[in-house]
Amino acid sequence: MAQPKNSDISIDCPCCGAHLSIDAKLRKVISYEAPPPKRSSLDLDQAASLLKEQAARREAIFQQSSEDIKIQSQLLERKFEAALEKSKDEPIRKPTRDIDLD
Repeated sequence: MAQPKNSDISIDCPCCGAHLSIDAKLRKVISYEAPPPKRSSLDLDQAASLLKEQAARREAIFQQSSEDIKIQSQLLERKFEAALEKSKDEPIRKPTRDIDLD
């Protein structure tokens, strides 16, 4: 059986996309070519629209938290008024001090 002249194996790395050449007889990497750099930058129009969306989302969250604070203050005011009405019916008592308990 005749063996092929070139016993190198060429593969692409599934993780990083690098190109590897491996010698089949030696079972070692002969050459390595780094993968091309991936561009993750956006163009200016996309970046501007992304910033506008984030600003709108921040504004909506701020408005919601402002409404929550208003509702909570109204709730606390109602609770205070209910407690005040309840305490008006009770007689006034002298508070007990620790020294009085001896």
